Amino acid sequence: MKDRITAALENFVFGNRAKLVVVFALLTALMAWFTSRTHVDASFKKSLPLDHPYIDTFTQYESDFGGANQIVIALMARNGDMFTPEFFAALREATDAVFFLPGVDRAQVQSLFTPNVRYVEVVDGGFAGGNVIPADFTPTPANFAKVKENIIKSGKLGQLVANDFSGAIISAQLLEVDPTTGERIDYIEVADALEKNIRGQFSGWAVDVRLGVHIIGFAKVIGDISDGAQNVLFFFAVAFVITGLLILFYSQSLKLTAFTLGCAFIAVLWQLGTLNALGFGLDPYSILVPFLIFAIGVSHGVQMMRAYRAEAFAGRNSVEAARAAFRQLLVPGGVALLTDTLGFVTMLIIKIEVIRELAITASLGVAVILITNLFLLPILLSYVKLPNHYREKIAGRRTRTDAAWKKVCIVMRPGVSATILLVCVGLGWWAFGQSQKVRIGDTQAGVPELRQTSRYNEDSRTITDKFSIGVDILKVIAEGGPNACVDYDVVTLMDQFQGHMSTVPGVQSIISLTSVAKTVNAGWNEGSLKWRILPSHPAALAQVVSPIETSTGLLNADGSVMPILIFLTDHRAETLTRVTDEVKAFAAANPSEKVKFRLASGNAGVMAATNEVVAAAQYPIVFWVFGAVITLCLITFRSVRAMLCIVLPLLLVSYLGYALMVALQIGLKTSTLPVVALGVGIGVDYGIYIFSRFMICRREGMAFEDAMFEAFTRTGSAVVFTGLTLAIGVSTWIFSELKFQADMGVLLTFMFLVNMIAAIVILPALARWLFGSRRVKTLD
Repeated sequence: MKDRITAALENFVFGNRAKLVVVFALLTALMAWFTSRTHVDASFKKSLPLDHPYIDTFTQYESDFGGANQIVIALMARNGDMFTPEFFAALREATDAVFFLPGVDRAQVQSLFTPNVRYVEVVDGGFAGGNVIPADFTPTPANFAKVKENIIKSGKLGQLVANDFSGAIISAQLLEVDPTTGERIDYIEVADALEKNIRGQFSGWAVDVRLGVHIIGFAKVIGDISDGAQNVLFFFAVAFVITGLLILFYSQSLKLTAFTLGCAFIAVLWQLGTLNALGFGLDPYSILVPFLIFAIGVSHGVQMMRAYRAEAFAGRNSVEAARAAFRQLLVPGGVALLTDTLGFVTMLIIKIEVIRELAITASLGVAVILITNLFLLPILLSYVKLPNHYREKIAGRRTRTDAAWKKVCIVMRPGVSATILLVCVGLGWWAFGQSQKVRIGDTQAGVPELRQTSRYNEDSRTITDKFSIGVDILKVIAEGGPNACVDYDVVTLMDQFQGHMSTVPGVQSIISLTSVAKTVNAGWNEGSLKWRILPSHPAALAQVVSPIETSTGLLNADGSVMPILIFLTDHRAETLTRVTDEVKAFAAANPSEKVKFRLASGNAGVMAATNEVVAAAQYPIVFWVFGAVITLCLITFRSVRAMLCIVLPLLLVSYLGYALMVALQIGLKTSTLPVVALGVGIGVDYGIYIFSRFMICRREGMAFEDAMFEAFTRTGSAVVFTGLTLAIGVSTWIFSELKFQADMGVLLTFMFLVNMIAAIVILPALARWLFGSRRVKTLD
């Protein structure tokens, strides 16, 4: 059945060569046009695990208390004193500029110059208050002194103003849809506006004052990643050139090199073009996928080129050699690529849109390679005529490589193979133990996608050092009934919660309605610290709560919902886990019918939810990926032993990859979770090609050693060459400005090399004991 289908496809493909070449050319031109329209499509909502309960809380109260999509701009006086006319003029103009940034929720903008930043004080006869900076403010020493007093009274010292009065913050929330245009905001446009209209405008604002401008937020992260992504194109070009030169060295033919590289590049064009035609953009975290598609295309292209060349050397003409190569590699190549596709598809089980889009992007690319490498490439090769001197040159080199493969065959000796397997068992046990130490989420402060020396992370450190709020906020929502804000039982429990959480390592500071109310109560009593308590009498409690306006973000209109803002020292995985665990423990230990503590909002809440989803998906992805590989190997080879020979080396390398992540302190998160699927997709090709040739030789009656030697000489050289070529190409990523690209460069270089070594060393050692004394029956 399998042979009949292969024969029918072969006759169709080579019976319509010219027509198919024209069809491929037209489709490639069309896809190139679509590719030219490819755009970066970043969205904050796409990074959210929408089915997670934390995100339910986040979306429910996003409009009332702001979301996690915040930008923070810190203006710092270089001389350390913000109380100068020039600084305040810059702060006023910068605040106005923020109002007109694309997608800004103007009601949520906060700075010393916005009317929602107020102070309250107790005076004879009641309360007095107003804007921290009065409407009639003029930059005189007396007015500066007054503003300084107002800042202290407002409680904004450390929040909107640096603890040492050396600078001030402007914060704003971004909406997914720009209220001005009605279209979804372009984060790269926002990042460009921040650089041009804020940093560029105010970093050298006046002749006699120079300001330090520090900007953080999701939009700025995307902008910096997008800027760094320009290097991706450079590294892609470098990898393309390196790969081309190495393929030329391997093939010793410009035509063979051009067709092999061309088909891999066409696969990338088709992938990007199809994505654009389907309405998808390219997320910054998926920017590396096209190179992976190129790498996989080169891997399979080299195998097709090798098979064609071997058949041509056997005396066949160009068309016959191409037909034989097509016939020989259609099934193993198709199985390998289908396995790659299913490996990527398994990532769809993670309900985070950015990962699902990566899965779609990668799966689509591999599906395209099925067409370009298994159909277009053999058609193109059928037009190549190899000169006689070329055959002689390659034959001389093959004599040398065959001698090298005879030395490699030592791995099949019983004693050597047993030693290899014992070492692998020990190495696998160690790697599995190390894999349990992989940390979920970020392992360092700042944004790990960027290098620690990047401007963004430098800005983040400056803001953290100068202000008390930190840049990572976990909002716990206290839900009660109407007017719960003046219910003594409710606010007392909230106060106990705040006291408990303030002792948790990793918590920098906490702001809530209760902390502000206690300050107000002390104000009613001449500022005495002993009165910094919550009054139990309902009227007195209402008196201290009433000055707290909804614009503070500490309660809603009917006082039923009160966010508790927990500012963290960082967003490392252990910090988020420790804090969220303590929130859950307190809620469990202090049940109440009047108030419920719900996690979570704020950027730290979003990251905590993402970490939990990634942790939950870690093992299912491994099971689904290997389940797909196992199923396809069983269907293809109809042999459990064959499946074990291919799968066990893959499993070992996957866990060694985890061990490498532990050693390099790379956390498991949305940008690195796909590494298992990528590693398996890369490695399975090597094993399938070698083992397919081995099984064919065994069915022909060859002894075990002869069959494996034939597999080495026919496919092993291409496997080694491909592994080395792709590893060299991807290793250039290590020098990227983007930390996550550098990390992926290290991991993929490791995967390329070690999977290649496993296919050459571990697979034959396993086969020695599983197939060494038996003859394989015909599988059809």
